[in-house]
Amino acid sequence: MPGPNQISPAQLARLIGTPDAPVILDLRLPEDTADDPRRIPTARAVAHSALDAVQHSLAGRRVVAVCQRGAKLSHGAAALLRTHGVVVEVLEGGAQAWAAQGLPLTPIATLPATPLWVTRHRPKIDRIACPWLIRRFVDPAARFLFVAPSEVQAVADRFAAIPFDIEGVPFSHRREGCTFDTMLAEWQLATPALDRLALVIRAADTDQHDLAPQAAGLLAVSVGLSRLYRDDLEQLEAGMLLYDALYRWARDGFDEGHDWPAARA
Repeated sequence: MPGPNQISPAQLARLIGTPDAPVILDLRLPEDTADDPRRIPTARAVAHSALDAVQHSLAGRRVVAVCQRGAKLSHGAAALLRTHGVVVEVLEGGAQAWAAQGLPLTPIATLPATPLWVTRHRPKIDRIACPWLIRRFVDPAARFLFVAPSEVQAVADRFAAIPFDIEGVPFSHRREGCTFDTMLAEWQLATPALDRLALVIRAADTDQHDLAPQAAGLLAVSVGLSRLYRDDLEQLEAGMLLYDALYRWARDGFDEGHDWPAARA
């Protein structure tokens, strides 16, 4: 049972991937990060000596402080941030407890160097699912450019953005998988819920509806959203809600059916 102002690894894992996810501050010392160069999904590295510089960006946000063992660094940082009015919890047991429970950890070397991404305009499935994954599990501040297919690589070069879901770039389809699968593998985010969601996305995006019965529905809703919105960014915001709901289905509701009235023949 977590103590006052603490959160357990299991509790934090339930929040990551949802709109209610907290800001996670990775306060580990350089030698700790060198021993295990991975990071809890969405965590941002902040030195404990630099907290005053970031406290304004945390106003009004729920925050979780993480150090190696959940001891002096995270407790001290949390106490300091509370003097600025920030609501902070400490991860019980720190990064070591998170890793010991087999929860996802992303290699720091694979994390994007920029928050700016670019892909083809008029998105349908992968080009909405991938931004959702990035914002919910990698970089909540990520921004997305939707441009003409012929201009994606040139825009990426000129604006220092990361291209995705086009041919010839690292973040694209690989073998039987779609770009969503590639990102899951690259950032080592595999969980039963994300794997279940990935199967539906792959089936819909590659027109293999026999892989998952939900694929046809995802395709239909995705096409409908693309017809509802002329603005790709507005469509992305609507799509975020769609994938939030699908993630909760994949995590908590995948075995729930619906049969009403129950007495029908």
